[in-house]
Amino acid sequence: QVQVVESGGGSVQAGGSLRLSCTASGLTFGNYILAWFRQAPGKEREGVSIISKSGIARFYADSVQGRFTISRDDSKNTVYLQMNNLKPEDTAMYYCAATSEVRDSWSPNEYLYWGQGTQVTVSS
Repeated sequence: QVQVVESGGGSVQAGGSLRLSCTASGLTFGNYILAWFRQAPGKEREGVSIISKSGIARFYADSVQGRFTISRDDSKNTVYLQMNNLKPEDTAMYYCAATSEVRDSWSPNEYLYWGQGTQVTVSS
């Protein structure tokens, strides 16, 4: 049984930093593309960042480019999202997702496994 668990969310002031972690079990971690999505109240879930199976290719939404960094540690079955210079508009529930193959990596529908989410709140 696959389990995906996020952690590291919290409340920070604008300009602050948080590091999200996501650990998956029950799957061969290195065979999966991993992504972070977020969803704010009343808005659709949106892709934040994606990392390839090898960890070499990394992609970011325009809104977080230069502020967020995605990484993975396959020895720990964990993917991270380092978030710096946080803004109030980054406030959302952040979800980790995994998929083995994808055509549109920014589409939530492409991802097989999801965590429960971790809340990030940024105050001005």
